[in-house]
Amino acid sequence: MEGFEISGIPSEGGVLIVADHASNHLPDDIDLGISPGFLDDHIAYDPGTAPIARMMTEKSGYLAVLSTTSRLVVDLNRYPDEASVIPLRSDGVEIPGNQISVEEREGRMARFFHPYHDRIDSLIADLKPALVLSLHSFTPTLRTDPQLVRPWDIGILYNHYETASRFALQFLEQEGPLNIGDQLPYSGKQLNATMDRHCEIIGQPYFGAELRQDLIMDETGQRRFADILLRTCDKIRTALA
Repeated sequence: MEGFEISGIPSEGGVLIVADHASNHLPDDIDLGISPGFLDDHIAYDPGTAPIARMMTEKSGYLAVLSTTSRLVVDLNRYPDEASVIPLRSDGVEIPGNQISVEEREGRMARFFHPYHDRIDSLIADLKPALVLSLHSFTPTLRTDPQLVRPWDIGILYNHYETASRFALQFLEQEGPLNIGDQLPYSGKQLNATMDRHCEIIGQPYFGAELRQDLIMDETGQRRFADILLRTCDKIRTALA
């Protein structure tokens, strides 16, 4: 499918990684009306998440669903009726190419949004994973709020279901010197659409991980956090069992 890729070998009772913002790809037939340089910016995708997810799926029992289109085309971590699912502005950058008709909006949703979420639904139903990891990364600085300090190495997000996240916070503390944020750099109670619709609603164990982007821009940092998350997810699976 155009809107997502699968990494790893499916297996029942494993860990499913969901990466909503893994790609900054812009399809040739879509013009956002922005400088091409913004496609390498955090507004276009979550840098580092795709290679980390692929590294994790080198281990048996791990499978990943990764977006293959920029979040500026369609933001997959939104509800389909939210205005921000096709954003008109992101971190102070206007996106004039997203001022589109209702028909064009429906076309983008049918092309990218719905197939991605349908695939997540089917994988959870078929594989019954022991754990779902929602994988994101965050920028340490924002153009619209340069005074805001985001010093955490990793943030753990959740909404009503807290069990796996509480275990994640506990086990990450055992990893050594990490600055860990609980519901940071923002709250999963405010922004958790993908996990809400696929996990919260059915009682599927999950947790969200936000990694600081400047720590995962090269292979060394990516491998470091892939290993940290693998150890953490394995411990959570054991604790949940």
